[in-house]
Amino acid sequence: MEVMSDKRASKAVGIWLMIGVGMIVVQVILGGITRLTESGLSITEWKPLTGALPPLNDSQWIAEFDKYKNTDQFRYVHADFILSDFKFIFFWEWFHRLWARMLGVVFLIGFVYFLIRKQFKREMVIPMVILFLLGALQAAIGWIMVQSGLVPEKLFVGHIELTTHFIAALILLCYAFWFALGLLIDKKNIVQDRSMHRLTLFIIAVLFIQLIYGGFMAGLKAATAAPTWPDINGALIPAGLNSLSHWWNNLTDNKIAVQLIHRSLAYLLFVMILVSWFINKRIKSSGLFRSFKPIPLVLVALQVLLGVLTVLNSPYANRLVWFGIAHQFVGMLLLLSIILMLF
Repeated sequence: MEVMSDKRASKAVGIWLMIGVGMIVVQVILGGITRLTESGLSITEWKPLTGALPPLNDSQWIAEFDKYKNTDQFRYVHADFILSDFKFIFFWEWFHRLWARMLGVVFLIGFVYFLIRKQFKREMVIPMVILFLLGALQAAIGWIMVQSGLVPEKLFVGHIELTTHFIAALILLCYAFWFALGLLIDKKNIVQDRSMHRLTLFIIAVLFIQLIYGGFMAGLKAATAAPTWPDINGALIPAGLNSLSHWWNNLTDNKIAVQLIHRSLAYLLFVMILVSWFINKRIKSSGLFRSFKPIPLVLVALQVLLGVLTVLNSPYANRLVWFGIAHQFVGMLLLLSIILMLF
């Protein structure tokens, strides 16, 4: 009877964590919308409690708009904005922050509930502490990112800070997902294969670098520098790859070089996941592993297609938002599917 009770408790905690995983996915999507609509600097202050409410009357809206007018982004990019334009970008940044608060509340309420019910096992304590620390770190990095765009002569948040915020969110996402899998998946569904384990780890390493360059692509608006495919502005090896003063700066700050690396890693990932699918087909298994085998391949194919469509539509702002968000969303699903296969 006690064993069954432990299983039920673990399942309940696992479901709670999966709800958090879903909310983190939504949070990252909202972050992408915030970036692509250039909304990130619309709120110039960090107010953890009072900031949960948007402006409630005309005078409060005007006061917030006046604060935004002091940014160089307004002076040099959005000087033609009227109050209704400001309300649009304010909404996305406010909603992004509000969802982060709601995520924290869901985790805190669940934590207190399971603590009172004594449903946490001893081995869950340290992972739970790490989870909360990762969440707090993510919030801190988010504010540092916003501050990077509020200094003179900066029109947008820094792409390095943006990417750090993005990757920190994905680390939190993967950690919560792995934690939940350990509570929800029965050991009988786990397949032991060392060679596939090593290959999957290698795929995750390449995907991690690819996601970093995805952040660079968004932060630099690098897609607009070469909105062509399969060539890059008419060439397979485009000109301008080493246009910056130091070669290493081209790896992070050169839009053409960043796009070439991002594309190349996408093709490499497709081939690697295709190879892993062929190898996985030979592994005799039952249950979940057999069901999930084709998912990474389907997702990486869809991701490459969405990447191409995002680049081709990058000159059109509205299309870029929708294709960019779809590309980011499928990228997260691909990451989670690879983490699931590793598990």
